[in-house]
Amino acid sequence: MSDAQTAPETETTAKPAPAELPREEPAVIARAETLAEMPPVAESSAPAANTAAAPETAAAPEKVEHGIGVLLVNLGTPDAPDAKAVRRYLKQFLTDPRVIEKRGLFWKLILNGVILPIRSRRKARDYKRIWNNDKNESPFKTITRSQAEKLAGILEPLGKHVIVDWAMRYANPSIASRLEALIARGCDRLLVMPLYPQYAAATTATVADEVFRYLMGLRRQPALRILPAYYDDPYYIEVLASSLKAELKALPFKPDVILLSYHGMPKDCVLKGDPYEAQCARTTELLRAQLGLDEEKLMMTFQSRFGRARWLEPYTIATVKALAKKGVKNLVVLTPGFSADCIETLEEIAIENAHVFKRYGGENFAAIPCLNDGEAGMLMIWQLAMRELKGWV
Repeated sequence: MSDAQTAPETETTAKPAPAELPREEPAVIARAETLAEMPPVAESSAPAANTAAAPETAAAPEKVEHGIGVLLVNLGTPDAPDAKAVRRYLKQFLTDPRVIEKRGLFWKLILNGVILPIRSRRKARDYKRIWNNDKNESPFKTITRSQAEKLAGILEPLGKHVIVDWAMRYANPSIASRLEALIARGCDRLLVMPLYPQYAAATTATVADEVFRYLMGLRRQPALRILPAYYDDPYYIEVLASSLKAELKALPFKPDVILLSYHGMPKDCVLKGDPYEAQCARTTELLRAQLGLDEEKLMMTFQSRFGRARWLEPYTIATVKALAKKGVKNLVVLTPGFSADCIETLEEIAIENAHVFKRYGGENFAAIPCLNDGEAGMLMIWQLAMRELKGWV
């Protein structure tokens, strides 16, 4: 969910960003009836021809007639791993009424007087542990950009009028700036794809809010579609299962337990009608059936608790600690609610939770990479895009 809400930092050394998924294609790719129709995923990191120009690109891209814009959206990440940039990012995130619903005077005092000054410094240290120094950006941004570029390459046979871009709900590149760029290119139809498998008001809904906010200022609005939650989509479940199997084969140990760790949310949000918890449970149920595992071997937990309110339980870090104390020696954690590796997966799970597990008696711990921009992940994104583009292409 968020690239901002994580558990407190530890002093362990950073784990390198996970490698791309193994080149051996998962079983779902071999079984998919439509695979032959899918162009190969480009290995080059160079932008495809029908990718909208990046915000920093000065040259004006070619305009198209009756264009179709496809916008991948993720939550966001600071522009730099320092306290100033993290504070700017957190302030934008934590002042969103979809994220913090009770925003009275007391909250504003706590936010500006305690949370932002202290948490910004702490999280800046966490970001430094995982920062992509080659590109001077977080891995979250690197992967999301790559997803857009590869999707552009896959969709290129549809024609130059199909243009793919990417944005972040918070920080840069902003949703408004990329919508403006797509419309300037000639797009009169837009497909916005929030990359959140499970729906939450604090994720999917706030993306829609920002899109609608921008469109409200236009006299001539484009036609709009927004990708719905895909928590029970067959391709999503099969790709998760087959990718997990491939990763498990590569491990030097066999896990005693596998945790499915989803981003947490206040319990009160569910009581108000948010379907997030039920959709996480359904994803977990489908994965258990796909993998042939019961609830003791494949457990559902929730991470990244923030504040003192009661959040969805069981908490991931408490479960990791309890399993280690119980005698579990080999643990694997998969984060199916994240479409790309970010601070919650690379630091909170792969570093902090690993440290807790080993501190209380565990021996082997592995954080499974997200689907990211590997072949399996791109197959899923392509399938979702083609489903939502029906009637337009």
